[in-house]
Amino acid sequence: MTQTLQFEAAWDKTIANKDREKIKQEFIRVKENLSKEEKIQFTTLGHAINHKGELLVTVLVHNTSNSDFTFHHDTIQYHANGELIAGHIFTIPRLVIEKETSIPWTFIFPKQQILKKEIPSNGVILINKTSISGGFPSSTTDR
Repeated sequence: MTQTLQFEAAWDKTIANKDREKIKQEFIRVKENLSKEEKIQFTTLGHAINHKGELLVTVLVHNTSNSDFTFHHDTIQYHANGELIAGHIFTIPRLVIEKETSIPWTFIFPKQQILKKEIPSNGVILINKTSISGGFPSSTTDR
């Protein structure tokens, strides 16, 4: 079976055609280079700071495993230039990423969890499923 691109229901209803095409093109560009060794991988699509001072990082989440995946008390970190920029523990019960599926998603890091003033554009998302380290507070979100 091959990796497929899927849009979460709320995204599917609201995403602009231009953005949908950009996401599709990025998926086509990266899908052949996904590792089967790393079950969950991320492709950063962009970031922004919202009116609350929160860091929004939009990614393609790639589940290359043979089983469905959901975020449950997972430490997600945004790194750039070898430095930790932000981190937070996410539980997203309504987001189920089916096996061998990629899906766009925006992680919202609370203002208090942003460690740097300057946010480089070359950042990457990392997941730590084995521990809840770093002292990041957790939240359950539908974003």
